[in-house]
Amino acid sequence: MHNLTSTSGFLLLEFSQVRELQILHFFVFLGLYLITVIGNLLIIFVIALDHHLHTPMYFFLMNLAISDIGSVSVIQPKSMVNSIMNNSHISYAECVTQVFFLFLFGCSDFTVLTIMAHDRYVAICNPLQYEVIMKKGACIQMSTIAWITSILYAVLHTAGTFSITFCSNRVDQFFCEVPQLLKLSCSDLYLVEVGILVFSCISAFGCFVYIIVTYVWIMTAVLKMPSEQGRKKALSTCLPHLLVVSVLLSTGFFANIRPPSNSSSGLNLIFSVIYTILPPMLNPFIYSMRNKEIQAALWKQLNFKQFPDTFPRFILKCLDFLL
Repeated sequence: MHNLTSTSGFLLLEFSQVRELQILHFFVFLGLYLITVIGNLLIIFVIALDHHLHTPMYFFLMNLAISDIGSVSVIQPKSMVNSIMNNSHISYAECVTQVFFLFLFGCSDFTVLTIMAHDRYVAICNPLQYEVIMKKGACIQMSTIAWITSILYAVLHTAGTFSITFCSNRVDQFFCEVPQLLKLSCSDLYLVEVGILVFSCISAFGCFVYIIVTYVWIMTAVLKMPSEQGRKKALSTCLPHLLVVSVLLSTGFFANIRPPSNSSSGLNLIFSVIYTILPPMLNPFIYSMRNKEIQAALWKQLNFKQFPDTFPRFILKCLDFLL
């Protein structure tokens, strides 16, 4: 059956069999996708162009925005195409690609958020050494390690998932979700991927514990600050990061408490949409609404008199910021 699946691909779960609802699904997903992509592109755009934002915190925020764009672009376009074409098919190669990039961007989210917690810890608990510890070369090195680790992690999961033999090609999900793919296994090789998933959960929990411990140290340092204004400023730089981590954890919690497979597929779809679409869409709003620096830089760059020169400057600033 493995060879047959390789040539025929998989059949994904449809949101509805009713044509009108399929079209509605297309437009709803299109709207959510555009909001997510435009919001995160604006974050990247503003950070790259405004030299006041060329700091480690915003450098990692730009990495997070890139990861968020990637994660929604892996799932939503294919789902929209299937809905508008009244189709549920995904080729074997497309499914492999989805699994690879889902793990790539999912891992990069966790690693970048963990690095951002470390950045806030150094800035608040060791401010005199901040410029030395979080210098440009160190930030690029940490970011590179995060992305290389994410690529290796994605390769490991993709190889583990598609080394198994599939007894069916009907996936009970609107994208190629690994737990649903493992349910189609005909052999015990799926236990290898299960083991990798367990190790991944332990690693993610380790990142979560590190973030919690880091913020305990940060809060301890903030409470010791003599100035109330200093305490508010320190907390204001931490709050967006904490909100993003909270959204990611809460939606991940939703993913883990989903109803069992014998319950309504509609409920499974709702839970899946929450944890795959909500975090990338909310992240740019959280950072922009709680950050006056980003708001000021955004209005400055949206000056239409300067707009013709904006795109070339954007490319040059990106190269300068990254190199």
